[in-house]
Amino acid sequence: MANAKKTQKTKKTAASRKAVKKVTKKKKGRAKVIDTSKLVHSLLPEHIKLSEKQKNDLYKKYSVTPKELPKIFISDPAIRHLDAKENDVIMIKRKSPTAGESIFYRGVINE
Repeated sequence: MANAKKTQKTKKTAASRKAVKKVTKKKKGRAKVIDTSKLVHSLLPEHIKLSEKQKNDLYKKYSVTPKELPKIFISDPAIRHLDAKENDVIMIKRKSPTAGESIFYRGVINE
């Protein structure tokens, strides 16, 4: 324990307390859950849940089955706000410096 580093406590400003309060909410006792519906960041790509028709068109276009798609967990913070269910398909649009925009598809699985 002699080599343990001490962490400094910094004072929370009114602005920081307000920002934390805005994105968190109390959930039974003292645990806090981050509200993922407000996840907006330049590095977080856009996630879109496909309709049944769009899913079927995707399967036909690329000759794939739902089991062949890469997976994304239903609990992933990036898709929680989409109310995705198991076997849904998520389209992910990423900005690419060479292609302009890259599109990826993921099948939703339950952990």
